[in-house]
Formats: sequence, C-alpha cells, structure tokens
Amino acid sequence: MTARKSHRAVMAELLLLAAPTSIRVHHDDDGSISITFAAIAELRAWLDGAGLNAPDLLTAEREHTDNDGRPVRSMHAYPTWHGWEIYADATEAIDVAPLDPETVTALTGLVA
Repeated sequence: MTARKSHRAVMAELLLLAAPTSIRVHHDDDGSISITFAAIAELRAWLDGAGLNAPDLLTAEREHTDNDGRPVRSMHAYPTWHGWEIYADATEAIDVAPLDPETVTALTGLVA
C-alpha cells in the first residue's frame, strides 16, 4: 500500500486530471473519497489518466431506470488512489428511439 497523500494534494491532482461534478471526502470511515462524473467516458478517462484502469480494478456497469423511469447507464469503480479508498461513479441517459409516426399523430390529436 502506498503512503496516503493529503486530501488537498489528491484533490489538486484530481482536478488537474478531470472535471468531476461532485467530490465528497468521508473522514468517518478512515478516509474515503466519493467522486461523481457527468459521463461514463469522463470516468474512464480519469481512470486512464490516473493510471488506475487495470484488469484487477473492481468496476460495475449496468443499464436500469432512474427514479423518474428514464433509461440510464451507470458505471462504478472502486480503486485505491494515493492511499485513499475511492468510490467513483457516473450515470448517463440512454438514447431512446424517437416516437413512430403513428404515435406522433395520436399525441398531436390529443393536444389539439
């Protein structure tokens, strides 16, 4: 295990490598950091840039629906980085097919 860097040093390096949408430092569990990214590609780019994207990295990906019923894809990664346990995640919407012409006509009729 590597010596733990200060959380300020880790934050500085994180911000130089990526643009996360949320960062939370948890001191109550002996020090972990939660990092949220806007897109899965951004999470993967950070893992690559930080040298963490290795075959033995614990990750999970899945497609599901969010609380509003919209289809989403999410990824979670759990590396140890500079002595800190990291909980990184990203969730993004899945493109849905456009409405077929019959449905558009039927909905248009309801609006009129």
